[in-house]
Amino acid sequence: MPFVGSARLKMRVFVLQHIRELPDGTDDVKLIGVYSSEPAGRAAITALALLPGFCEHPAGFDLSAYELDATHWAEGFELSGDYFF
Repeated sequence: MPFVGSARLKMRVFVLQHIRELPDGTDDVKLIGVYSSEPAGRAAITALALLPGFCEHPAGFDLSAYELDATHWAEGFELSGDYFF
């Protein structure tokens, strides 16, 4: 990880997803991209928001910052029986 002086820089990426609820109550999640900056992710939203599907669900965009080399889910999970493979 890069250093500035004696401080370690925290490197982040910005993950862009589009999420919408389907009629059966499940979520349709699309991983759109991973961006090096928030402005780059916002520019992608601006461009995609004009396209079919996205323009009907403009509130579905989610741009989230994630620190690199960090665990973002540190707990287990339980299966509820609702999963179909």
